[in-house]
Amino acid sequence: MSRHKLRSLGDHPLAPETLMMGYGYDPALSEGAIKAPIFQASTFVFKSALDGKRFFEVAYGLREKDADEALGLIYSRINNPNLEILEDRLSVWDDADRSLVFSSGMAAISSAMLAISRPGDFIVYTAPAYGGTEYLFDRILPRYGVDARAVPAGAGVEALRQTMIEAAAEASARGGRLAAVFIETPANPTNDLVDIAAAARDLAALNQAERPLLAVDNTFLGPMWQSPLKLGADLSLYSLTKYVGGHSDLIAGACLGRAEPMARIAEMRTICGAMTDPHTAWLLTRSLETLHLRMERSQANAVVLADRLAGHTKVSEVLTAGGPSASAEQRRIFAEQCAGPGSTLSIRLSGGEAEAFRMLDSLMLFKLAVSLGGSESLASHPSSMTHSDYSSEAKARCGIGDNLVRLSVGIENVEDLWADLKQALDQV
Repeated sequence: MSRHKLRSLGDHPLAPETLMMGYGYDPALSEGAIKAPIFQASTFVFKSALDGKRFFEVAYGLREKDADEALGLIYSRINNPNLEILEDRLSVWDDADRSLVFSSGMAAISSAMLAISRPGDFIVYTAPAYGGTEYLFDRILPRYGVDARAVPAGAGVEALRQTMIEAAAEASARGGRLAAVFIETPANPTNDLVDIAAAARDLAALNQAERPLLAVDNTFLGPMWQSPLKLGADLSLYSLTKYVGGHSDLIAGACLGRAEPMARIAEMRTICGAMTDPHTAWLLTRSLETLHLRMERSQANAVVLADRLAGHTKVSEVLTAGGPSASAEQRRIFAEQCAGPGSTLSIRLSGGEAEAFRMLDSLMLFKLAVSLGGSESLASHPSSMTHSDYSSEAKARCGIGDNLVRLSVGIENVEDLWADLKQALDQV
């Protein structure tokens, strides 16, 4: 194996953070440049007509790729050096057969769900989920004959299993099947956890000829603090905009997983043209080099702040993955599934929207903005912002009250962040 694809030194396996410095990139192919250049090219020159023929045979599935054969460069809608380097490195973190990078997290989710479902099918998903995800499931896919059914993320293993069984039966009665179970864990913004391993076992035991796929939105904790593929999931999805990008300066998404479903998703991406551009791929490759440092620092900050917020008189509850206020079942899932709580947390204030707004408007270091996972700290009000289209009943069911504030903790000095939160809470 060539040096740039080494995953171990003898019998010593190399850690992902080490591989992020050079895995998948051969400097000899780029005039010795220590970092990959930006390949801002739409099309690529073939060495021969036979090469062009062979490249297209593989790209369009006319033949299987040889074991040691790389997919030749054709056209940046199909492949590009920056995308290939990035996808190789993303695969390292999740130990995936294959990775695909998209123009946004929603492009990744939409392409994946369209690729694996067909008219008559059902998809079961956990709620609350990212707003775009729920819009896709509830409003877009039904136009194409694919229906979705939601189950509360914190409802537990039995509730999810029962919903799977009911959806599979209803789909079968109309000539369809349960195509997938889509889990977002931790849930946004409540940090409720869903048991990935239990869902995988229940899907394997489901009485259906074709086993449904298990897809997990791993944006909140991945790839450092949660590994869905190792727990039995088929697909792991990301908004790379968040922690992986980490600098609030790009939009991108990814889907990683087993070879068979990934081949179908790759076909969908090629035909829909939903890949990311070379410059964004280059920025993401840069960001992967410091991913572990940023996620470790922001989580360490968040743990300190969560502990102090829990003792503040103006805060009635702190919501963290598997945290002190979580149920015994939630703490069990956290212990078995997660390597850390991450750095996005929510707090319930004593009061309602007026008190939440006073706190948010008083913050000086935390930026009042949606999104999460950047190097800077952010604060938002889910009920009136990211989840504003929820009905009152849905908000109550999911625990999204007017007194809920979501915090994405960055890498600043933790004492400075605490000083900012304290002075803002004084205004509540």
